[in-house]
Parts: sequence; structure tokens; C-alpha cells
Amino acid sequence: MLLNISVWSQINYHQPSAKWMYGWTSFHPNLERYLSSEKTIPSVISADMTLSSDVVYMLSGNVYVTENATLTIEPGTLIRCDHEHPASLVITRGAKLIAEGNKNSPIIFTSSKAAKERSSGDWGGIVILGNGRINTASGISSVEGNFNPKYSLYGGKDTTEESAILKYVRIEFPGHKINQSKELNGLTLCGVGSNTVIENVQISYSSDDSFEWFGGAGNFANLISYKSKDDDFDIANGFIGSLTDIISIRHPFISDTSGSFAIEIDGYNKEEGFSSEAALSTLRVKNAMIVNLANQENIHFVHPAISAKKLARLSIDSSCISGFSNGIRLDKSFRKQSQVDRNISFTNNVFNISEEGLKTKNSVIISNSKMFKKNKFTKFFKDAKDMYANPTDEDQPSFVLKKHNYKTIL
Repeated sequence: MLLNISVWSQINYHQPSAKWMYGWTSFHPNLERYLSSEKTIPSVISADMTLSSDVVYMLSGNVYVTENATLTIEPGTLIRCDHEHPASLVITRGAKLIAEGNKNSPIIFTSSKAAKERSSGDWGGIVILGNGRINTASGISSVEGNFNPKYSLYGGKDTTEESAILKYVRIEFPGHKINQSKELNGLTLCGVGSNTVIENVQISYSSDDSFEWFGGAGNFANLISYKSKDDDFDIANGFIGSLTDIISIRHPFISDTSGSFAIEIDGYNKEEGFSSEAALSTLRVKNAMIVNLANQENIHFVHPAISAKKLARLSIDSSCISGFSNGIRLDKSFRKQSQVDRNISFTNNVFNISEEGLKTKNSVIISNSKMFKKNKFTKFFKDAKDMYANPTDEDQPSFVLKKHNYKTIL
């Protein structure tokens, strides 16, 4: 199904074309009637292997691609992911995943359950472990999860490595819960190199984060997170790069108890330390549609859109942030106004929020004006149905912005 996003000429805001998401996405994956699996993927892939589109595969348990092997997945391939022995695909350091679908034939990873029975966390997710640089004291770390320790390490000095290529891929119902405090993500990218390609990827109904980066580098585009339980885009361990043309669609009643955000960014990991302040996580976001489907009755359940911690560096440009309590929440690591002015910036964005743009417990930071200069705000908080043309249609949601009067912070 398609999302429809307009050009907002009435507020001098140029919204790029949404044609990139046409044809390959689905916003009701629980209704899709997928074919049953025919062949089980082996648990260890140590030589180059290709998954063919004329076979429906079962991914069961933890599957590791090792020994510098390349797993290639043809366009249109369907992979059913075992919910009884929750599946995860782990691409170890030096190995590679090439999953290049196209608009007419996306590659689909989905729950093994039947239509109308699927739910968040039915299976694990996809994990890419690279040799790129991470901002920890040792320069190497181990991915969280119930994985074999010898296949869990990531990090190194190959900053330009092509760790994976994912194009036109759907990942549905991932995020299996391991224990009370640990869940898997839809797509976990650990220390990937800057030549890694992740574009036109939709993750739907993840029980934990949809996309999470632990260090590494890269510029990624055309990503959709749909009704994730936890964060949509999570950045940590010194990732440096950009996200362009991304969409986050959240629901006010779908959230983790600890608080969930469209974007969460940590400058470094407190437990692992960091190699240098110059390598703190740095993220540039442009042309993002960040939406919570909240209204006046349930807005009190909603958190800020963005969380920035441990001196993270973040810029948001030419984006729409709507349906949240605040634009951004800062932790106490931002002790001075100068740190905020240097590390956080918003330019040419549209905000529809119920409270102040900035939320912080640090009383020293008192100025919103510089952070939100050249941004537009609705005069009063708007329900999703009043903000957009048809935002709750499950077949074809439309986020064409209705005409409103805006105020500008000068």
C-alpha cells in the first residue's frame, strides 16, 4: 500500500516526492496470505549461497553466515521466520548479505504464523556485524542477544567496508524477547563500513527497535519504521552518518514501558567508555516524516519525538515532527547552553507538538530560540485526523498536510 505525502507550498516547505515507497511496501502485513515454507536455511552458512525466488524458505533459530561467505537473496524471495524456535539471521565480520529486491519484487522476511495471527516479536531479526570503527575504549564489542560468542564480535578499522546491501526489503514482526530486559531489533547494524547500502527497507511491528546502529558509518535512505514498540531509529557507540527520506509512524498505545522515541541517539556507551570525544555519535537527518497518530484524548501517553543523550550530535533538516509531546529531550550530559548550540540543530522543520520544543531537566539550558530558529509550529496541537488527510487508513494512509496557520520562532 502507499503513503501519500504532499508538497507543502503554503508554508514554503518543499516535501520531496514520496514515489520511492510506491509498490513494494505493505501497511497491513498481518492480512497478507503468504505461501508456506518449502526449505529450511542451514544454521551455518560458511560458503557462498544464493536463495532463489522460486523457493519459499524457513529461517529457524540463529542462522550464521561465516568464513567471509556471501549470502545472496534474489528479488521476490520470501523467507518465513520461525516463531517456535525464534529465528535470527546473523552476518558475521567479513561475511556479507546481498539482498537486492526491486519495486515489483521486494524481498520479504516475515513471521511463520498464519495471516491474522502474527504479532510483534514473533522472531528475532537481522544482524549485520562489520569491521568498521566504533567509539568504545577497546574498539571492539559484542552484539547483544542469545548468540554464539564466537560469532558475536564487531568493530575494527575498515571504515569503508561494504558490510551488506539491502534494497527493497520488508522485515515484519521481528524483535523477539529474550528475557525481561533484552529484546532483539528488526535490523541491527554493528560497526558497518561506509560503503554499506541500506535503502528502501520497511520494518513493521518490531517489538524492540526497528533500526539500530552501533558505531560504524554510512549514509542511508528511504527507510520506513511502522508501529514499532520501541525506538524507530536508534543510534549508539559512535555511529557517524546520515538518514535521508525516512518515515516513522507511531501509535500512542504502542510503546515500551521505559519510553520509546522516533529517534534515540547516544553519544557513547557508558558501560564501554569511548575512544575520543571527536568520535561521538553524529547523525544528520533530512526529509523525515516523523508521525505519532495521537489525538487530544491520548496525547498524555506520548513521549518526545527524539531523545539525545551523552553529548550526541544531531541535526534535523526539512522534516515534519507531529503528534508528540516535545520535539526533543536532552539528558543531563548537556550541562551548558553552548553544548546544545554546538551539538543539536533544527532547520526548516514543521512541528505539531503539545508542549515545548525542548524538554530537559537541566535548568541551565533555558533557550529554545536558537535551537528552533527557522522552524514552523502549529499554533495549537492538532489531532492526527485534523493534521493530515487520512492518516489512519490501514490500506492506504494519506499524510497530505491540511492547511494550517503556523507560528515561527525567529
